[in-house]
Amino acid sequence: MYLYNRLKIMQKRIVVLTGAGMSADSGIKTFRDAGGLWEGHDVMEVASPYGFARNPSLVLDFYNQRRRQLLEVAPNPGHKMLAELEHHFKVTIITQNIDDLHERAGSSHVLHLHGELLKVRSTGDERLILDWKKDLKLGETCSKGFQLRPHIVWFGEEVPLLQEAAQITSIADILIIIGTSMQVYPAAGLLNYARPQIPIYFIDPKPSINASDFENLTIISSTAAKGVPTLVADLVRKEL
Repeated sequence: MYLYNRLKIMQKRIVVLTGAGMSADSGIKTFRDAGGLWEGHDVMEVASPYGFARNPSLVLDFYNQRRRQLLEVAPNPGHKMLAELEHHFKVTIITQNIDDLHERAGSSHVLHLHGELLKVRSTGDERLILDWKKDLKLGETCSKGFQLRPHIVWFGEEVPLLQEAAQITSIADILIIIGTSMQVYPAAGLLNYARPQIPIYFIDPKPSINASDFENLTIISSTAAKGVPTLVADLVRKEL
């Protein structure tokens, strides 16, 4: 009976939606908070095709600074416990974050909606994507001679992995939302793809969702580093 229950648990699908608050405890600033990394920058100047066309050096320098910072930080306990969750459930993480902290913590199924900071791509052929950990400079080109740019989904650009993320969310048995306001679209719309009445857990120190909005919603008013380990322990204990 124990082995039967164990196999049943392993077949349960947990989908985790993470935002900037997931990595805040690792030292990565959230751009929408006061003092966030976008302070002093017009977002359209550093995170849009318009900004890149107008001043590519500024945009490259902006992401070079973010990349250097990312290489100096480490996954927090929240990242690590999500990786541990894979020992008990089928887990897919859909993140709005461009860092690689989920992967470094050990999570094996991570979908980056908004791109990845440690990758660059060709401005002439978006299929040409390269791993990149150093500064990116003007004049550095792909094999076809086109300037390389950050592999980031900028404001005004389509989110190419959105449909895949919606499909993954639609078959979740449990949905966990961590460190995101759920106010930024189209990512916020993923909540609408979850099946009715599945358990939903929302972890954020300042939750923006009301418990009354969903009869199956549990709110954990905490940071990711503290809230995720507590939730993971509870989920494993309940299922076993």
